[in-house]
Amino acid sequence: METHPLTQIAQALDQARLEAREVERVTVKHPKLTLEEAYQIQDQGIRLRLSQGEKIIGYKMGLTSEAKRAQMGLGSPIYGVLTDRMQVQNGAYFSLKGKIHPKIEPEIAFKTKRTLKGQVTQEQALAACESVCAAMEVLDSRYTGFKYFSLEDVVADNSSSSYFILGSPISPSGLDLSTLEMIMEVNGKAVQSARSSAISGHPVNSIVQLCELLTSRGLELPAGSLVLAGAATQAVTLEPGLEIRLTVEKLGEVTMRAEI
Repeated sequence: METHPLTQIAQALDQARLEAREVERVTVKHPKLTLEEAYQIQDQGIRLRLSQGEKIIGYKMGLTSEAKRAQMGLGSPIYGVLTDRMQVQNGAYFSLKGKIHPKIEPEIAFKTKRTLKGQVTQEQALAACESVCAAMEVLDSRYTGFKYFSLEDVVADNSSSSYFILGSPISPSGLDLSTLEMIMEVNGKAVQSARSSAISGHPVNSIVQLCELLTSRGLELPAGSLVLAGAATQAVTLEPGLEIRLTVEKLGEVTMRAEI
């Protein structure tokens, strides 16, 4: 039986991930690829990772800040899926071996305690969260040069999801998360800074947007899900010897050091 084209694409992208190899953008050969088809490729890619022993633990939102949309030349929020093997411990060394062209960006992450589905308000989304923390995400697109791709390309590539680091979780109760100062340092020097409002206007809005995206595909956000709210600034390229530290007002720090 002939393999479905979307399945072939998912298999090719997964093989490129495992081999740390750049590949051509999907839309070069499939220029009419739709966004829903791109999410179907993402779905199949995640199924391949599950077959390799990984477990889904949450989602990441992408293109939630004006800075990030400008950096990528893209215009609307998207999501990717997070698995347990993507997590790097706070303060740990991060090996660049087997990575293609990794970049890191400052984020805020949430952990849900209740299932969310359909249209939810900011208040409902926040009430459904048991904790919030400072976080950083490592992106690593499989596409040649990590540039010049479409929304469909990004989604098919699981929205460039690669790894993430979480700070210490705290209760969001009573916290004003709308204007927290976020400073990302490289080897002790501040290289990116923003307020948390750069993330979807308010980081909790990323959960609202995620629920809308999932609902449009007949899905829901399970209780116990991790949600990376999206980057507050542009991403920074990772190189050996770089120590990255993110400090988020009221939420503390998260750090990692890149090595070969």
